[in-house]
Amino acid sequence: MNDMRKIDADVDHVSPAAEAAVNPKKRGPLFLGLLLAVAACGGGYYAYDTLYASKHAITDNAYVGADVAQITPLVAAPVTDVLVSDTQAVKKGDVLVRLDDTDAKLALALAEANYQSAIRRVTALIANDRALSAQIAGREADQAQAAAQLASAQANYEKARIDLDRRKTLADKGSVSGDEVTAVETALKTTEANMASARAGAAGAVAARDAAAAAKEANAAMISGVGIDDNPEVLAARSTRDQAKVNLERTVMRAPVDGVISRRQVQVGQRVQPGMTLMVVVPLEAAYVDANYKEVQLAHVKAGQKVTLTSDLYGSSVPFTGTVIGFSGGTGAAFSVVPAQNATGNWIKVVQRLPVRIALDPVELRAHPLQVGLSMTADIALAE
Repeated sequence: MNDMRKIDADVDHVSPAAEAAVNPKKRGPLFLGLLLAVAACGGGYYAYDTLYASKHAITDNAYVGADVAQITPLVAAPVTDVLVSDTQAVKKGDVLVRLDDTDAKLALALAEANYQSAIRRVTALIANDRALSAQIAGREADQAQAAAQLASAQANYEKARIDLDRRKTLADKGSVSGDEVTAVETALKTTEANMASARAGAAGAVAARDAAAAAKEANAAMISGVGIDDNPEVLAARSTRDQAKVNLERTVMRAPVDGVISRRQVQVGQRVQPGMTLMVVVPLEAAYVDANYKEVQLAHVKAGQKVTLTSDLYGSSVPFTGTVIGFSGGTGAAFSVVPAQNATGNWIKVVQRLPVRIALDPVELRAHPLQVGLSMTADIALAE
């Protein structure tokens, strides 16, 4: 009797699925319900894919970036002041570091003195040009005087030679004494010497005039065609002076952009060299996002499309608005330190990711600052 009751109780607690398995007439409604559930899921996925997913490219492989400005010295000098520290916000033009400017000031003073000396040398060259012109005129007068003296000496010589010839003819006839002939011969020799001296003086006058002309040409080559300010010597000295001014100004290092100080590595008393990285300024208001999309998501992505972004820092309650700027020139794997080598026998295809640069709204960034490296979720509206 108890066994019969137990069997009846077991029959009362049989599941509908088991009962349907026992009773074939109840299988139909269950299969129909399952089919409707699968169809509803499939329809829902199709509707989601058609109405939303196909019009959006979404990834959470996105990170905040910025074009950081490295602060590096351009002159070698000891550090006298460091006016900022890590995490400090600075504005463009704010003084960050001061270097010892003693050497730079001395170099500027020397360059200024050389510049003034160059101006005076060129001024002297211009004045010397006028003096050489006057000297040439004097040498030409001397040349003319020497030529006149030579002509006079030649005339005296000719007269003395004729007189000698006459005296010799008369001496042969006995009309002139030997002493008189000797005196005329002596006079001829004297006029001959005078003529040689005059010829040498004329040649010397020509040489002096030519020397003065050459000196003027050499002097003119230093100043020809330019004024004092445009003279090459003055320009070179001025360039050296201007470089010294620039080096002095470079002893005061200023922020090149608005941003936040990071990675400060400089201390007072440290001697820095050109090219050393002392700190970086991160321009947070010019931050952007690099979203690493799978290549299969990028068929309809193009520059100018709007992007909605959320950060893990603020959550979905603070959305950011962005715009697609462009695409990287290669995938992350292509630019890695050890690029993947796919030309091997054991090859497995891996879907690549291509960085997409997204610009952010500066107004939103000022209201909700983002730091470099923070994670973001990017949703590109493909329909726009």
